[in-house]
Amino acid sequence: MTSKTENRGFASMDQEQQRKIASKGGKAGGGDHATPEQHVAAGRKSSGGTHEQHVRAGQQSHKNV
Repeated sequence: MTSKTENRGFASMDQEQQRKIASKGGKAGGGDHATPEQHVAAGRKSSGGTHEQHVRAGQQSHKNV
């Protein structure tokens, strides 16, 4: 009996196809990738508050556990 997932994923591809993808060195995902600085800026923009405020909030939320 064959499984439905037997023909899915990287390991099930033939070796030539695997080599072609692996040779791209992780670039197969495509798209532009943000720099670490852009990630930090986005985090500040979306979450609001300082690191210290987040730590304090985390400590408060675990007090009653």
